[in-house]
Amino acid sequence: MNRPTENIVEIAERIKGLREILDITVEEMAEKLELSVEEYKEYEKGNIDFSFSFLYGVADTLGINITDLIIGDSGRLNIYSYVPAGEGVELKKHQEYVIHHLAYLFKNKKMEPFHVTVDPSDIYSEVHRKSHVGQEFNYILEGNMTLYIGDESIYMSEGDSIIFDSTYPHGMKAENGKPCKYLAVIAK
Repeated sequence: MNRPTENIVEIAERIKGLREILDITVEEMAEKLELSVEEYKEYEKGNIDFSFSFLYGVADTLGINITDLIIGDSGRLNIYSYVPAGEGVELKKHQEYVIHHLAYLFKNKKMEPFHVTVDPSDIYSEVHRKSHVGQEFNYILEGNMTLYIGDESIYMSEGDSIIFDSTYPHGMKAENGKPCKYLAVIAK
């Protein structure tokens, strides 16, 4: 195996970082690219040079433009990262939420912005609560929801906002039988 070049290592790190942001396992990625797990890991370490078909498959799997994958370390992504309406990277962590990451390519982020839609449903009788480091800011764009933080519950409507310590378990529930859309910004 040849010593990896700096460019290959940068692309490999970008692939790994985006895969982790999107919560895709190494095994899932290898399967989608029709590679063994061991071979995929070597690509992600930068130990194997990338073919165009490999990069195309990775970009397609990650839902990004192949150019952004190849030159994602360009100065532009240190200055800004533009995401047109409806084109954030969709993350699927829980059935009742649809989450779009709005700054998935921006380098050295100090916050993570998301567009979140919470679906109303009687299926989800128990609110899924989670906690994470940092603080979270929520701004209601459309609809209503109840935000549960620890033992507290806060009913929120369009235009309402809240910031809270996200190390406390928290969860959301859409109200009035309609989806609730909100902007969530998580500061580390």
